Amino acid sequence: MHVSRICSDLVAIRSENPPGITEDVIEYIREFLSGIGLSSDVCGNGNGLANLVTHTPGAKILFCGHVDVVPALPDGWTHPPFSGTLDDTYIWGRGSTDMKGGCAAILAACRTLADAGKEMPASLAFVCDEETGGENGIRYLLAHNKITPGDCLIAEPTPSRHPCIGQKGLCRITLEFMGTPAHGSLHPVVGVSAIMEAMAFLAYVKTLHIREFPVDPGMKAILAQSSGVLEQEFHISGIRDVLTRITYNPGIIRGGEKSNVVAQRCELDLEMRIPFGCSIPDLLADIRAHAPGATVIVQETHDPSGTDPASPLATIACEEVERVYGGSVFPIVQWAASDARHLRKEGFRVIEYGPGEISALHAVNERIRIDALEKAVDIYRGILERYA
Repeated sequence: MHVSRICSDLVAIRSENPPGITEDVIEYIREFLSGIGLSSDVCGNGNGLANLVTHTPGAKILFCGHVDVVPALPDGWTHPPFSGTLDDTYIWGRGSTDMKGGCAAILAACRTLADAGKEMPASLAFVCDEETGGENGIRYLLAHNKITPGDCLIAEPTPSRHPCIGQKGLCRITLEFMGTPAHGSLHPVVGVSAIMEAMAFLAYVKTLHIREFPVDPGMKAILAQSSGVLEQEFHISGIRDVLTRITYNPGIIRGGEKSNVVAQRCELDLEMRIPFGCSIPDLLADIRAHAPGATVIVQETHDPSGTDPASPLATIACEEVERVYGGSVFPIVQWAASDARHLRKEGFRVIEYGPGEISALHAVNERIRIDALEKAVDIYRGILERYA
C-alpha cells in the first residue's frame, strides 16, 4: 500500500480533538503493524482516548506521532475535510499535514524495512491528544512507563530541509481581578471596575514583547538561522521577534455582572510563549508586581527546551535529509509547542521532522504533497537503517 493511500485512510477516520476519540484510527494502525509482524499495545484512560505503543527489544530510537486533529467546519473546503481525497499532487483533508501524513510515513517506512527483512531498531508511539496538551496521550505513556528515555523523532511537519531541535517555552495563567461595585452611572467617580483593572494590566502586557533576553553565541546563531527559514516558510516579516521575544495572547476574558453595574469581578486567561534566556519565575514575579490587586493562578508552565544540534540524533537526521533533498540542511528552533516538551522533561533527546504544507496547518484546505510523503518515507527508512 502506497504511503498516500495510508495517509488518505487515516484522514478519513475522524479523530477531532475535542473530544479526542481515537480508538478507530488506532485500530487501523494496530492492524497495519500486525500485518508487517509488529505487535503493539493499545492503552489509555478509556472513553475512546486510545494510544498505541510497540516494544522492540533493544530499541535505539522512538518514532512518535499524534493521531488527533483539530476540528474542521465544512465551509470553504475544496474537498470535504474528512474525505482524504487523493489527486495527482495532494492528499486533502483535516490532519493531512498535522500530522497523519507524518504518521503514514512512519508506517510506510516500517513496512519498507519489514519487506526487506531488516531489523526494526525502533519502538513506536501513536498518541491521542497532542492538540489539547497530552494528558491522555504522551503524558499518560510517560506516567505509566510505557516508553523509555532515549532518542526520539516526532513526525510533526517541519520545513523540508530543517529538522527542529527546540521550541520556545509556554506559560498559561489566569488572573482574577476584583473591583468595587457601584451604580454604573457614577463610574469612574464612584466604584472600581474589575474590567478596567484588567484593561490596565493588558497595557503592561504589551510591553513584554519589547524585552530581549541574553543567550549564548551558539543559540544566537541557531535563532538567526531559524528566523531566516521560518520567515521564508511563512512569508511573515519580523519572525526574529517571534523567536527571541515573549509573545502573548489574552485568549479569554470574562467579567461584569450587568451593564449598569461597575464590574466586581473579571477573569483573564493569558498565554505567553517564552523565549530562550527568559526565566519564567522572574516573569511571574513581574506580572504579580504589575497586578497587585489580582490573584494570579498558574495553569501550566514549560521552559524552552532543545536537543544538542551536535547530538547523533540531530546529525543523522540532517545527513539523511541532505541525502534525499540535497541543498543546505541545518537544524532550527521554532515557537510552537508539541509533545517534545513533555519528553525532554523526562530525559528524552527529541527532534521533530516530518512532511506537510506548513502554511495549511489547521487551515481550510489542509493538504499534503504526495512527493513530500514519499521523501519522508525515504528519510525515515534511512534513519532507521542507521540506527540498526
